[in-house]
Formats: sequence, structure tokens, C-alpha cells
Amino acid sequence: MTRDIIRIELTRDEALVIFEWLWRVDQAGTELHFEDRAEQLALWALQGRIEKQLGEIPGPDSGEQLSIARQRVRDEYSG
Repeated sequence: MTRDIIRIELTRDEALVIFEWLWRVDQAGTELHFEDRAEQLALWALQGRIEKQLGEIPGPDSGEQLSIARQRVRDEYSG
């Protein structure tokens, strides 16, 4: 079986913001509604791939780095 691969480009800031959100949802035990287990597995795969690309992930105490990343993402998409 061959798998079709797609590439998605994110800025480091976007990746950090998405990774932190996924981590926070996982840690909080927040229940997301998945229609199919494949959706959850795909999110876990995304989280793992982002983590691998980011290298050293800042811990929950490194709020300044995350705050800066969030601000840059907001600025980029605010116009």
C-alpha cells in the first residue's frame, strides 16, 4: 500500500501555537468530539510531527516564548 504524502508549511510560530494548544487539550483531558477515531489519530500524528520539527519544545513555564509566538501569529493574520 502506498501513501500519498502532502506537505504543509507553517511558520515556527504557527507550529508552536498549534503544538501548545494540542498539548494543553491533551493535558486538561478536554474531551473533543470525534466522529471517527481516525480524526484523533491524525491529530496525534500532527502533534508528533510538529514536536519533531520544533526540536526542543518549551515547557509550560516558558510562557514568554509562547506569548511572543501568539502575538506574531495575530499580527500576521490581522492584516
